[in-house]
Amino acid sequence: MEIIGYLGALLVGLTLGMFGAGGSILTLPVLVYLFGIDTSLATAYSLFIVGATALAGAIPNMRRGTISYRTAIIFSIPSLTAVYLTRAYLMPAIPETLFSVNDTVITKDIALLIFFALIMIFAAISMIRHRKIPDHSHDPDSAFNYLMILAEGSIVGVVTGLVGAGGGFLIIPALVLFARLPMKMAVGTSLLIIAIKSLLGFVGDIQSGQPIDWPFMLIFTGVTIVGIFIGSALGRVFDAQKQKGAFGWFVFIMGVIILIEELILGL
Repeated sequence: MEIIGYLGALLVGLTLGMFGAGGSILTLPVLVYLFGIDTSLATAYSLFIVGATALAGAIPNMRRGTISYRTAIIFSIPSLTAVYLTRAYLMPAIPETLFSVNDTVITKDIALLIFFALIMIFAAISMIRHRKIPDHSHDPDSAFNYLMILAEGSIVGVVTGLVGAGGGFLIIPALVLFARLPMKMAVGTSLLIIAIKSLLGFVGDIQSGQPIDWPFMLIFTGVTIVGIFIGSALGRVFDAQKQKGAFGWFVFIMGVIILIEELILGL
């Protein structure tokens, strides 16, 4: 199971490198189901792993000039605030047992996994649909929608804080539609935003006293970083958008399996 788990870690980096989004959505299931880590702790590990991996992917984009720092700052301010407050105060405040119906007890871990599965399904649908996003590379004077970027940043921050996912599948469309960035720059900017907010959210976990297994987390992160460099290279060779639909179906099936596991088999 550990070997399969580390192959899953490689896949996380691979997909994040190819698409700029989607890979981090696999981190939590790999940690929970393949390594047997408690869900709440796994969301903390996921923040560090996703943040460090995204940072490794953002550095080449910095060198290529495919990052909009203005957009990253504007998006990150509400996102950073939301993810930090969620990890430092909201997550510790959620009771371990939420409610019970007859003999069925809904715990915090079960609720987080159900919410995460729904996020996976939503992300998968957005990848499967292949909706054409307009290219603004030749439209530099288009309006920069500050209000929508701030709102989207807050939503992504809460989602990241709750389940440890980077939220690239939400960030990239927002950057293209509201910040009017060309797709390549949106991908690079998304990686930087994911890195900043995920790592700051992890600081909130350290502050709240989460027990961290540093050797395991660093090894897992190292494997995902190898994957992101492989994915970045493959993305320049193959048409990543054509592969995105197939990956979307994979994420969709994973989300459905988690729902079945938690709502039917696990109760």
